[in-house]
Amino acid sequence: MNEFRTRLAETRPDEASASGAGGLDFASDGQGGDLPEAALVTGGAGFIGSHLAGRLAIDGDVRVLDDLSTGDRDAVPEAATLIQGDVTDYQSVVRAAEGVDVIFHLAAVVSVEESVSDPVETNLTNVDGTVNVLEAAREVGARVVFASSAAVYGPPETLPVTVDEPQTPRSPYGASKAAADAYVRAYEASYDVPTVALRYFNVYGRGQRGPYSGVIDAFLSRALDGEPLVVHGDGEQTRDFVHVSDVVRANLAAATTDDTGTAYNVGTGRSVTVNELASIVAAAADVDAEVRHDSPRPGDIRHSRAETGQAADRLGFRAQVDLEAGLADLVDARRGSAELSADSRG
Repeated sequence: MNEFRTRLAETRPDEASASGAGGLDFASDGQGGDLPEAALVTGGAGFIGSHLAGRLAIDGDVRVLDDLSTGDRDAVPEAATLIQGDVTDYQSVVRAAEGVDVIFHLAAVVSVEESVSDPVETNLTNVDGTVNVLEAAREVGARVVFASSAAVYGPPETLPVTVDEPQTPRSPYGASKAAADAYVRAYEASYDVPTVALRYFNVYGRGQRGPYSGVIDAFLSRALDGEPLVVHGDGEQTRDFVHVSDVVRANLAAATTDDTGTAYNVGTGRSVTVNELASIVAAAADVDAEVRHDSPRPGDIRHSRAETGQAADRLGFRAQVDLEAGLADLVDARRGSAELSADSRG
């Protein structure tokens, strides 16, 4: 099976509980409406998908569709049914979706670097795979909650970034997400398939591991290993970091809202520079870390910060976990995992 398909960051079972959040509890999600009795999570063996599946499994029937090319079988909650398959295969998707109320579509190529290396495979998974999910939802009568991305915006004209910001993506990844995002809304307009697109900003939390997992994981891993933190560019670029438990809450809200056929930003509305982030991570890890600067990465934007008022007003969603609390929880998880590994080697 192609290694680029269903490209999701690896989740390790010792860092994510069955309810998904590990140390930060989000069993009480605070969202109105009843959660779906039956749901399908594509990419549910990956970082965000496994957290979401864990939360949904508390209350209902959950199926996970994942080809396990990058996801972790052990990250799928025991209460969920794992179906090994690829979103680029329509028959696999429609069989997995039979009888569900909501499809949470998270399976994707998520690495900007990989999208630059292989734009054809990125388009196949991110665009064609999304159309397959939408067609399956149309056939079985399900709602679709789509994991879009702030990458659809490209370099924003103003901050904070609103959902009406012109879309000028800078990478094949961003372009593929923009195309899929448009398809999601077009399917509601054309076929009355209820849809919500959630444009994630920079997501972090327990279980985010692997070579394409994001700057927080990279910084924390190097800080705990006593290695220099590598900053691409001058470090004055800004990002809006949102905790995975808040992303799960946004998905739950999208599953029950009457306000469909639109997109919402999923962020905190606050941003930090990458240089500031390096200092915050070092402080959370209680280390004196050296910072080294490297060349900028192709496709990266300069500044990013979500406008969150629309999600608050229309979805009833607002992020609850601040960066310092989220990082402290992540440090606890990493150190606990290291202690368990040391004990097992005994």
